[in-house]
Amino acid sequence: MRITIFGLSLFFMFFYMQAQEEKMIVVNTNNEPITEGKFKPDWQSLSQYKVPDWFRNAKFGIWAHWGPQCQAEMGDWYGRGMYDEGNWQYNFHIKKYGHPSKAGFKEVIHDWKAQNWDPEKLVALYKRVGAQYFFAMANHHDNLDLWNSKYQNWNSVRVGPQKDIVAGWAKAAKKQGLPFGLSVHSAHAWTWYETSQRADKTGTLAGISYDGKLTKADGKGTWWEGLDPQELYAQNHPLSKNSDQDTKSLWSQWNWGNGASIPDQKYCDNFYNRTMDLINLYNPDLLYFDDTTLPLFPISDAGLKIAAHYYNHNMATHKGKLEAVMFGKQLTNDQKKCIVWDVERGAPDKPQEKAWQTCTCIGDWHYNRGIYESGSYKSASTIIRTLVDIVSKNGNLLLNIPIRGDGTIDDKEVAILEGIAAWMDVNKESIFDTRPWKVFGEGPSVDSVNPLDAAGFNEGKVGFTEKDIRYNQKGNVLYATVMSTPTKDISLQSFVKNIGKQKIKKIELLGSKEKLMWKLGNNELLITKPKVCANDIASVFKITLAQ
Repeated sequence: MRITIFGLSLFFMFFYMQAQEEKMIVVNTNNEPITEGKFKPDWQSLSQYKVPDWFRNAKFGIWAHWGPQCQAEMGDWYGRGMYDEGNWQYNFHIKKYGHPSKAGFKEVIHDWKAQNWDPEKLVALYKRVGAQYFFAMANHHDNLDLWNSKYQNWNSVRVGPQKDIVAGWAKAAKKQGLPFGLSVHSAHAWTWYETSQRADKTGTLAGISYDGKLTKADGKGTWWEGLDPQELYAQNHPLSKNSDQDTKSLWSQWNWGNGASIPDQKYCDNFYNRTMDLINLYNPDLLYFDDTTLPLFPISDAGLKIAAHYYNHNMATHKGKLEAVMFGKQLTNDQKKCIVWDVERGAPDKPQEKAWQTCTCIGDWHYNRGIYESGSYKSASTIIRTLVDIVSKNGNLLLNIPIRGDGTIDDKEVAILEGIAAWMDVNKESIFDTRPWKVFGEGPSVDSVNPLDAAGFNEGKVGFTEKDIRYNQKGNVLYATVMSTPTKDISLQSFVKNIGKQKIKKIELLGSKEKLMWKLGNNELLITKPKVCANDIASVFKITLAQ
């Protein structure tokens, strides 16, 4: 019998995958059982998932990526960078809180009070801007749960603000009638906090360990007496490869490979229980994981079990209909059948068959005062053009507006939101409830090759001009959006190539009552430049076709 090379490849792949599954840490489900139902914790069963229409119609959400790291106003990954000797965040921390051998990230948590937080006011603003769903952060890599967590004593009700942050956001979203999403990032605390095991290499405190190795006994007489720092930092384990030398080594170990330290059974069980508790308490409409594929995959089955429970639980609370949306990063084509693909700070350069989402931010994910002072936020124009491009490719945009530690947003952020709202007031019909057209666009940017870098990270590399057009449709209406202010007549060449025998009933410019002049030729639909455009961001031409 002849065995082909292809057959051998499949044979070895089968046993490799089987071996990987056998090595998985199997989490204990006794405390938080999986809801029985249609979905089982395996990829084949999860592939039955269908994206609900409400999400495909929504297109635009706003995210409050807010937690204790915003208190320092020093940008992203402060809880990791503050333990990196010589780092700008480390230098700030020394001046603000003291040396990290005693005043570690737990002191930042203690300093965070959220004293001016008004979730109802913020969510009402986001809805007015045009958000069709709202996201809040449930925990970050810093491992603090932002609700009254049953399985994590380091939570925002017991320490810091002494408030149930998730409950406040959930109530506000419900009042505004917005689907409510939660983002979960804490699966990576195990490796993310490894810098807290270090010590200074120079100076008077050289060799004195940072507070990542403190124990519950060390808290006697302190404000955190009775709490175990290891429940927060999770650092009773050997370091990942190169972790003591290269802070950036974590980036290549995000999928638990390349020498990453592997979490133990207790850690995986705890993450599973916390996340299940979160789902059962708040029944979120959307659930985002900041992980490659699913949390703790492929080293544990925790993510698969959480996914099955989430879908079954959602169906049980929606009369048997699945209305949930769950996100993962760097998915294979088969995995995109199971959960929605999230692209961080970027977008694919071509349309996608299945619904997907970009998550991005107008500045840093965590509030950064330097960005405010330098005026470096993304503009309303950039956000709108990004949204139009994403929608034309069958995607949604989730936009983070950084929040200060006290719970407020700044005046420049408000101005950007007002700019987005002004465009939406005129043009939102070209965004919401639409579907991709036969082609997503035309112009110089369509021909640009802009590959994704790992989880995304390709935004801003290709610009838009008035020659760039993006299309989408709703019934017999086609929307053609010019990605800048037109200075010449608008030539739509893709229109002629793809419209077939349908006739044009009328063409309008959204936000204008001007009667437009246009001519349909063999090679293009030519629309005479309007005398006045409604805005200087993106002009939308509404082309109604005869049915």
